[in-house]
Amino acid sequence: MILLLAALIQAAPAAVPAVTANHAAVPAAPAKATVPNVDARELRFARCRALAQTDPAAAQAEALRWSLRGGGYFARQCNGLALAQQGDFAAAALAFTAAAKAADAAHDKRAANYWAQAGNAQLAAGDVPAARVSLDTALVAGTLEGLALGEARLDHARALVAANDLPAARRDLDLALAQASDDPLAWLLSATLARRMNNLTRARTDIGEALRRSPDDASVQLEAGNIAALAQDEAGARAAWSAAARLAPDAPAGRNARAALAQFGDAPAAAKPPTGR
Repeated sequence: MILLLAALIQAAPAAVPAVTANHAAVPAAPAKATVPNVDARELRFARCRALAQTDPAAAQAEALRWSLRGGGYFARQCNGLALAQQGDFAAAALAFTAAAKAADAAHDKRAANYWAQAGNAQLAAGDVPAARVSLDTALVAGTLEGLALGEARLDHARALVAANDLPAARRDLDLALAQASDDPLAWLLSATLARRMNNLTRARTDIGEALRRSPDDASVQLEAGNIAALAQDEAGARAAWSAAARLAPDAPAGRNARAALAQFGDAPAAAKPPTGR
């Protein structure tokens, strides 16, 4: 029987980047030639954000210089993005929070985006209570739309799962899927939550959506194996866990998959439903 001692994925996979392009919800400014009155701060922010993707240390230095010259919440947001790219999520959360407070003081609706980014970074830093406060603030503002709203709800669901409030997390995830249906992470977390709530039909449907969008993600393959095990599908569990181990041998998903595979004996055995988290 499959014991699944180490294969159970956390609700928020470690491999998920802290601040994605979707969370950086300020749109890139149009070309100045077509929009003569474009805000110069938007143009500078767009350049700083692009630099954060390729050279985060240089972007951080640029953001600090800009901040000293009155860059305000635009500069603070860029600093947060640069810090997140460097893996300093706690410092990034402070930068996004400062941007959010400054935008709130200026009655700028960008504040909701900054609060959402702060919550995302706080989740990555492991500060779930602070993340819930930031994400609540972002959602209550009522100014997030489309993908930005979906990603904020997704992070809010992650915070609720971490607090073991699974029914509330289910509601948030369902709302997130309505606005972020192209995000494989949303489907992965939905499938994981369904498994944890013993809803095998929903788990299989949602992991199928995640696999369709991101078949090369080891975390997705790991969860596919967990769900196959719950369905007593040994062949499916072996195949998915083998894929996870191959795709990311040194990452947590790959290590957990190898641990699950190691528990098979030589004789065929029916898959046992997960009994852990």
